[in-house]
Amino acid sequence: MTLTETKAVLLDHVEVRIVNLDPDHPGFRDAEYRARRNAIAQIATNYRPGQPIPPAPYTELEHEVWQTIWKALGSAHRDHACAEYLDSLDKLSFDTARIPQLDEVSRKVEALSGFRLEPVAGLVEPRIFLESLARGVFLCTQYIRHHSTPLYTPEPDVAHELIGHAVTLANPRLAALNRLFGEAVRRAKSDDELDRLARVYWFTIEFGVLRENGEVKAYGTGLLSSAGELAEMHKAELRPLDLEAAANHVYDPTHFQAILFCAESFDEMERALIDFLASHN
Repeated sequence: MTLTETKAVLLDHVEVRIVNLDPDHPGFRDAEYRARRNAIAQIATNYRPGQPIPPAPYTELEHEVWQTIWKALGSAHRDHACAEYLDSLDKLSFDTARIPQLDEVSRKVEALSGFRLEPVAGLVEPRIFLESLARGVFLCTQYIRHHSTPLYTPEPDVAHELIGHAVTLANPRLAALNRLFGEAVRRAKSDDELDRLARVYWFTIEFGVLRENGEVKAYGTGLLSSAGELAEMHKAELRPLDLEAAANHVYDPTHFQAILFCAESFDEMERALIDFLASHN
């Protein structure tokens, strides 16, 4: 990450880290973009669960970023996304011309799986983020990456959150696995346990792949929200799904993943995660 300074704010008893842009962030020298980021962050800090989520003030230029992302992802999804993802994507029916507002997407996801989206101002501590999943809540950013780098973001943005996480959370089976992660993190008594669970989350929910009709397909949100990641995943070393190995494998979030853990099917991945997470009592 190219994000350094952070300050904590209180959001309904949840500590959220509002991220200040590092000098090498694509939007650092864009005063208008920074002002809009601050306005969007304020939406999150003022939000209280149960309220409608206020709309974010996106510009036409930012809607064009959304369009560019979708142009790159359209064929990539057809080639590389698993069937469960494509089914949920069809049900959410995103407008690819304009960034959808979080409240609208949250209502659609909740109707499909019971999960809801809640806005946060920036990066969230891993334990807070993962524990929220146990409540059926996904803490979601609303800002979008800078227009100068439409296919790259140094931080999770609304494109990653919606195209990746919201779509997978609309699938009841993947939503249930996210809840189990949250429950396992709640039970974690040490930082070491938390780190192990976070690594498994990374190599499954974020960067998981599986075989479908003999082809490698993505179910991980970090892959599915990035055309570049989808193209590069076939260059990665594919290892059999071994969650103990994943729990101990240190990853680098700043580069394409050199190693991915591949399940033989969606069912195998689901069973393995259920068993692994149940063992963390």
